[in-house]
Amino acid sequence: MKIKWILFGAISIAVALVLSSFLGFFEKRVDYNTQIKPLLNKNCIVCHGGVKKAADFSLLFKHEALAPAKSGKLAIIPGDADGSEMIRRLTLTDPDERMPLDHPALKTDEINLLRKWIDQGAQWGDHWAYQPVETPEIPKIGTFWSRLGITENDETNWAKNEIDRFVLDKLNQEHLTPSPEADRPTLIRRVSLDLTGLPPTEMEVANFINDKSLEAYEKVVDRLLKSPAYGERWTGMWLDLARYADTKGYERDPGRKIWRYRDWLIKAFNTDKPFDQFTIEQVAGDLLPNPNGDLATDDQLIATGFHRNTMTNDEGGTQDEEFRVAAVLDRVNTTWDVFQGTTFACIQCHSHPYDPFTHEEYYKYLAFFNNTRDEDVTSDTPTLRFYKHDDSLKINDLKHYIATTAANPKQAQASTNQITQLLRTVEPKINSHDFDQLVNASLLDAKYFGFQDKGSVRIKNVTLTGRPRLLISWGTKAPDATVTIRQDKLDGPVLAILPVPKTGSQWNDTIQMIPLPQVQGKHNLYLSLNSPKSPKDWVMIKWVSFQPVIPGQPLSTLGEKDKLVVDILNADAEQTPIMLDGSGDLARGTFVFERGNWLVKGKKVTPDVPKSFPAMDPKLPKNRLGLARWMVSREHPLTARVAVNRFWEQLFGIGIVETIEDMGTQGIQPTHRELLDYLAVEFMETDHWSVKKLLKKMVISATYRQQSTVSPELVAKDPYNKLLARGPRVRLSAEAVHDQALAVSGLLSHKMYGPSVMPAQPDGIWQSPYDGESWKQSTGEDLHRRALYTYWKRTAPYPSMVTFDSPSREFCQLRRLRTNTPLQALVTLNDPVYVEAAQNLAAYMNKYGQAPERQIQAGFRKVMLHDPAPKKLAVLTQLYRNAEQYYRQKPDEATKLLDRPGFDCKKVSPQLAALTVTANTLLNLDEVITKQ
Repeated sequence: MKIKWILFGAISIAVALVLSSFLGFFEKRVDYNTQIKPLLNKNCIVCHGGVKKAADFSLLFKHEALAPAKSGKLAIIPGDADGSEMIRRLTLTDPDERMPLDHPALKTDEINLLRKWIDQGAQWGDHWAYQPVETPEIPKIGTFWSRLGITENDETNWAKNEIDRFVLDKLNQEHLTPSPEADRPTLIRRVSLDLTGLPPTEMEVANFINDKSLEAYEKVVDRLLKSPAYGERWTGMWLDLARYADTKGYERDPGRKIWRYRDWLIKAFNTDKPFDQFTIEQVAGDLLPNPNGDLATDDQLIATGFHRNTMTNDEGGTQDEEFRVAAVLDRVNTTWDVFQGTTFACIQCHSHPYDPFTHEEYYKYLAFFNNTRDEDVTSDTPTLRFYKHDDSLKINDLKHYIATTAANPKQAQASTNQITQLLRTVEPKINSHDFDQLVNASLLDAKYFGFQDKGSVRIKNVTLTGRPRLLISWGTKAPDATVTIRQDKLDGPVLAILPVPKTGSQWNDTIQMIPLPQVQGKHNLYLSLNSPKSPKDWVMIKWVSFQPVIPGQPLSTLGEKDKLVVDILNADAEQTPIMLDGSGDLARGTFVFERGNWLVKGKKVTPDVPKSFPAMDPKLPKNRLGLARWMVSREHPLTARVAVNRFWEQLFGIGIVETIEDMGTQGIQPTHRELLDYLAVEFMETDHWSVKKLLKKMVISATYRQQSTVSPELVAKDPYNKLLARGPRVRLSAEAVHDQALAVSGLLSHKMYGPSVMPAQPDGIWQSPYDGESWKQSTGEDLHRRALYTYWKRTAPYPSMVTFDSPSREFCQLRRLRTNTPLQALVTLNDPVYVEAAQNLAAYMNKYGQAPERQIQAGFRKVMLHDPAPKKLAVLTQLYRNAEQYYRQKPDEATKLLDRPGFDCKKVSPQLAALTVTANTLLNLDEVITKQ
């Protein structure tokens, strides 16, 4: 009997062990990304992360977390929570030993979660946004038979595309139902404002209402996507990302002519340039190869203005290298912000405290940008030059000469490219702030090198092989200044003796070409000045450039074509800043900045991308072009996700990932991760990076078309509409508020492109004591152009736009945080732009009969595209009557209100003034400045 019990017990234990193992196999796994990582970030990583590694223990990377700490103990032993020092320290009661130190203890369920995770093997995991973008399974909705189209079902009837399936799946989980479709006037206004930034006309609304076809809405969407206004609307969004401005920033904030970049954006959006190419051209358009070995096109160079919108400090006394470095840092950070949606800036000083990026990786990435030729010089070079017709003909003549004179096609191509780059960009050159060993010399106003009589300077390490032509930009008011150029030392062999051109002032420069003897190798050049008649007058040199000889030109003297080159370089040409890389003598080494200090250089590094991301294809060049191609490769986990999320936020008011600026571990988790990945895959693979196709997919969805009215229950459960159980209802952007007022009042100019304009602005906004610049109000149709064409001064942005949350654009702005302040109402009620719009709208209303009710109805329909509710009409009518009575008693006030250029003062009346007040109120209504 005893043996039976022993056998029974053994069998029971075996069964229990097998059963426990079987059940353990199905035990729910703890997810590192959603459960453990947030817990560690909140409680542990401040002391045990990228910045601080207390006790030599870090939780940022797996290999660090599983390594022995300073004590020699293992904090985490996969599979053994009880043996892990981390669990022991979390459960102690001694406050000097318990972790987290000097902070509240973790809750029991949090410790149990960590214990369970370790016992399950402490599996690490990449953050969701850093994992490859894979096609998710599309949720099934409705019934089997309704999906086949055999039976009716509310869900399958509601859904218009795959977006709706993902949204419905989430709503079902939360026991919510979607809202009905918005009425047609609301829907066309919503989609028109979203896709073009302008409201529809009354005729467009009527056509949509009367179109009973199933494709009526899709036809509206297609028309809007083809509208020129589409490109202007989305350019307005991108200008924030590109930190676009018409000035350079910092204290002096002088002007900068870079409006051609804005024009490039408009054309890129309107032609639906694929987003991958759109990205490549902005990051590295200057490096793109073209057929027959030609240089980058004008458009490709203009596109690089994206990274030439960085600020330049023209203030006297600043150090150019410091602010050149600041611009490069800004480019690194902006590239990550805009295209990768990840905070990267903090890695300048230390390894990332939350995401898997090391301090050294920041500077490897910075090395991609460190060879750009801009150097914080006042002239904003390098620039692309746009010559007048006669000068363009001279360039064509020069190219033809080279093609017919060169010894062979290869030499012709090389010489043509060299001279073309020189004439288009005046590169490569050496800026004079790089000269050293100054004697009786200085950087004048900390900008350009200048010396006086008996002064000298060195230009170090110049490769002269095959470059016997010296181009120099200089000037003086001295009558007899002469510069001697010597090789290798101050009393070395004389290469040239040059009379300095008398230009009236050292600040007035002219470009000259000097023939030099043929010298091989790399040498230091010494320049010494002799100016006996005016020894105190400065000779200023802005830059020098060493160039090869044009085929067919003499070596020792200047030929006819040499003089033609100088003539073209000195011609007056419009310019726009661009990116160009330096090579040879102008290439820079990149070093890690210790603790982020640009003056303390550590280890030298070469260009590379973070190891936590897919490696660059070995076939890609290690420059900005290779980097840009890597960013838009199918394997990259972020670029498509970030782009999709940004466009979604523009339409729905909130991103699928709310923190569109940060998809890292500290960002807010996506509400519909599978939907985000589905759209990203579609964007890359099916739509081939077409932004128009992506936007169409979004606005065609039933999710987008829902009415925006909301029940108290839904407000309580989902106040920010993250679950998308209703349509978007958000305040319009600053640009849309402005443009809508001009459009509904009949003032809006549809003129496109060109330099920025200066619409009406209150006096005294600009304070420019250094250069005396002032706001010169535009005239004609330039007074009423769309907001994106408004001249943007960084230190004094257009005030009404800033009031509606537009940024200063000193730095990249990824998301406008909407505010609601009384100042906004004061703008729409008092700003001269809105007052003029009200005057014009009142003139329109005045044409609709004598009864104020009819006039107000006409104005309301013009603005909101439907008739006002009776109660609202009554309130507006009462406002009109009160205003009319006021202006009857004070006719001078009516004259003052209606006074504007071109208005016939004889038409002033209390009725028109009252209509103007009413129209002004219409433009200020909440429903008018809101997208519903």
